[in-house]
Amino acid sequence: MRPMGPAAPPAMAPAPPAAAPAPFAGTPTPSAPKRPINPFLSSDPGLKAKRLARALVSDMIAYLPQKREEGLKAGTLKALFREEIKKSYEEYVDQIGKEMAESTTHFQDALNAILADGRKMF
Repeated sequence: MRPMGPAAPPAMAPAPPAAAPAPFAGTPTPSAPKRPINPFLSSDPGLKAKRLARALVSDMIAYLPQKREEGLKAGTLKALFREEIKKSYEEYVDQIGKEMAESTTHFQDALNAILADGRKMF
């Protein structure tokens, strides 16, 4: 007859120490320069200016979508959004500085790409 309790597991040899895991593809090596995990944390003033311009122009569309559609159809975006563009540009200059604002086309590029839906209107 067999004993009624659970059988004892067979003795096993201890496992060898685990080797360090291999790095994943795309993981920077110690000699590679580190990139910020979040691109919005970048300290590059040009990238910050570009993102800010796009955000300000996107806000215009978010708040006034019908006005944008009307302006796109009639070709009157400049006139319809004159005040909003002026206020947004002032905010842009306040945040990035006059020199950066005047030496780049980020704000104009954002107006054309986002507000004008890729058309060169500004």
